[in-house]
This record gives sequence, structure tokens and C-alpha cells, in this order.
Amino acid sequence: MNNFTEATIVCQRNRIVLTKVMPALYTIVFIFGLLLNGLNLWIFCYIPNERSFIVYLKNIVIADLLMTLTFPLKILSDAEIGPQLLPIVVCRFSAVIFYLNMYIGILFLGILGLDRYYKIMRPMQSSVFQTVTYSKIISAIVWILMAILTLPNMILTNRWQPSNGTTKPNCAGLKSKLGIQWHSASNYISIIIFVFVFVLLISVYVSISRKIYKSHQRFRRCSDAKRKSRRNIYSILFVFFVCFVPYHVCRIPYTLSQTGFSYSCQIQNTLLYIKEVTLLMSASNVCLDPVIYFFMCQPFRKMLFKKLHIQDNIPETEKTDRNSTTLNGIM
Repeated sequence: MNNFTEATIVCQRNRIVLTKVMPALYTIVFIFGLLLNGLNLWIFCYIPNERSFIVYLKNIVIADLLMTLTFPLKILSDAEIGPQLLPIVVCRFSAVIFYLNMYIGILFLGILGLDRYYKIMRPMQSSVFQTVTYSKIISAIVWILMAILTLPNMILTNRWQPSNGTTKPNCAGLKSKLGIQWHSASNYISIIIFVFVFVLLISVYVSISRKIYKSHQRFRRCSDAKRKSRRNIYSILFVFFVCFVPYHVCRIPYTLSQTGFSYSCQIQNTLLYIKEVTLLMSASNVCLDPVIYFFMCQPFRKMLFKKLHIQDNIPETEKTDRNSTTLNGIM
């Protein structure tokens, strides 16, 4: 066994934080995430795939729901409840599924932003990129490529590391030499994906904001629509920044501490605590995405009101205003 793996195992950690506090917080996120995404999936089942962005939103819902379903095993493992085999199952299977769906969700947010860019910036031009068929093909490609990148971590986590009764197995210690290399490579590729999507979203929504500003400068009407359009634009960036940026800032040093760099016990523990807190923030994305659906997708909002027998109070002028043509893509 490598020295860094042994050091990670014997290093003492705050058990109250890791086995009590974090599982309790994940339980809260799990309950709300399951309820909200279950409701979202139910509502989207009644919405036909008439536009490309509907297809992308449905894929985000599926990714969020699958990600949410991995929480119970993590909660039980972190709380040290269940058989000794459970942490190994988490390392090999549910953790991989968790990250797979997290980055699929990140990619679809980027694709959604690009789809809205074409809708706003080129409203009179038809593009194959915005067809339902093309959006389904893109969605399939995203799932396949991310599975190819991520799922080998299941296969290469094939070493047996028995528990000593006081600490659970370290995930890095369960990987073969090739598994550690693949884990490092897939982590860095995932970080590149995040950075690319983050830069793309900023660029896209800056361009959209300028378009909206120029449109309202020209017509000087629909001040309410202007406010709502800006809210929709920056709500996605806000969720993306709050949920994903902190985790990715600390992911590189944490990955290095797990895959070959020898750090002191104190540094390892600090990186672990930061990673766990920021990972929880990323997991909370399953609770915040539904808010985006409500503000961004008018068909979703209308169907939700219909199914819950709530009066749709959106002003009719907002739906029919001629000057909001360029805004409808993000409402």
C-alpha cells in the first residue's frame, strides 16, 4: 500500500463533523431534493418536447433525481450505519454515479445557455441546433461521453481494503494503480468541463444582457419584463456560482492529497473538511435547479399551476407583448 494511503487511513479526524453533522445536512438536502425533483419529473411528463430547451431541462431533472438517489447510501456510510461493505459500495458505485450526474447537469446548464443565446441573439434565424431532434442527439452524446469518462472508476476500484473497526476504508486505497491514474485524469477533465461551462455561461449571459438592454433602450417599455428577464439570466449564474465554484476551487489540492502527494495530517484534514462542505453545496444544486425551472420555463410554470389548481397570475401583456419576442426564449 502506498504511503499516502496509509497516512490517510491513520490520520485522526473530527468524527462528530463527519459522522453526525454532515449526514444530517445531507438528509435535509435529500428530503427536499427528492420532493422537488419528483414533482418536477411529474410535471415535465405532461409537457411535450416542442422546443429544444424543454429537452435539456428534462435531462437536468433526470440527472438531479439520479444524483439525489445516491444520497441515502452516502448518509448511511458517513454516519457509520450499516454493514462494513457499505463504504466500499459507496466508493465504487454510488459516489461515481453522484459525480457522473453532477457533471452531466453542469454540461446541460452550459448547453441550455448556448441554446438561449441562439434564441435571443438570432431570433429570426432557424438553426438545426435548436431542433428537438438535434437536442435529443446532443443529450444522448452528453450521457454517453460522460459515462465513458466516469464509469471506468467503478471497474478500477477493485482492491479490497478491510475496515479496522474504527475508520472506514479510504476510496483511494480501493483503487488499483491504473485506477488512481484514471481517477486523477477524470478529475482534471471534469474541472476543465466546469471551467469551460462557467466561462461559456458568463459570455452567453453578458451578451444576452446587452441585447435586452439595447432592446429596452429602443422601445422603452415592458419594464416588468425587463426585470424578470434579468432575474432569469442571473439566477442561473447565481446558482452555478454558489453551488459549483467553491467545490472546484478546492478539488485540485484535495485530489492531489488523495492520489500521490504526501501532505501532513493537518493539511489532509483541512482539505477533507473543505471538500465535504463544498461538495454539500454542490449537492444542494438539486434543490435550487427547480427554482430555475419555475422562473425560466413558462410551459413548466403553467402546467405546475394547472396540476396544483393554482391561478396563473402572470400578466397577459407579458405573454403577448410584441416587443418581448426576444425575451420569450428565457422566460
